[in-house]
Amino acid sequence: MRKLIVVEGLPCSGKSTTGKYIGEQLGMKCFDENSGVHPVDYEFQAFLSREELGSFLEEEQGLLMAHSLQKSGGYIIPLDQFEGELFEKLLNYKIYDFLPWEIEKPVMLDQWRSFAESVEPGEGYVFNSVLLQNPMCETMMRFGFDSRKSAEYIGEICRIIRPLDPFVVYLKNDDVRGAVEKEIPKRGTAWLQEVIEYHCWGGYGKEKGLKGFEGYIAALEERQAREIEILQNLEIEYMILRNPGRSWKDTYQRIMTRLRGESLPSPVCPAG
Repeated sequence: MRKLIVVEGLPCSGKSTTGKYIGEQLGMKCFDENSGVHPVDYEFQAFLSREELGSFLEEEQGLLMAHSLQKSGGYIIPLDQFEGELFEKLLNYKIYDFLPWEIEKPVMLDQWRSFAESVEPGEGYVFNSVLLQNPMCETMMRFGFDSRKSAEYIGEICRIIRPLDPFVVYLKNDDVRGAVEKEIPKRGTAWLQEVIEYHCWGGYGKEKGLKGFEGYIAALEERQAREIEILQNLEIEYMILRNPGRSWKDTYQRIMTRLRGESLPSPVCPAG
């Protein structure tokens, strides 16, 4: 039995809706990104090593330990449990944003291992974005690593989850700009400014001199190209659907046909 399906693609590609649809059709647990309860996504949490915890005041250490989970050789701490000066201090250890790569990578791989080992017989999960998008945002956008290093990291995750017989559904959009522009009225200008800053001010954006909306789109287009190349070289089953929004009915039919075990002529399936 296939125990893990991951829906991937750029922002505004329809991942969330597609993931929910797959989960409903197959009776699998669906977890969206930024849900706060994702089994492998450390949203708004910090990581402190034992040594770093010791640098806090004694009374602060007590509070932190009371709310933390001992894991990965340190402490996973939910940031929403704190405020004021202590909250500001903890922000410097926020996972995804401030941890150095040599600390963050083993923390994330440990979380994937914990999940893979926890899956019970008969359980099935549908994830949004965490296999390609999250690692690419970290390795490429934040740290400016090349595609080889991104592929090595994602490959490590795939080896951990191999017992779950994972499958990736990739939603490829040939008109990245158009998809983002269509979503701006729904998501708002605050969202747009936040993603522009993330993609243009990180390691990749600075290296390429990216600026503004044009820089954001350029970063997304390159990320999509890298993700597809990496996906095609992973030891994992997948299907790539081009421009799925042209006909969601056709897209969903193709996805369910493949997931239910019926063969398709090619792993790259044009929709519409």
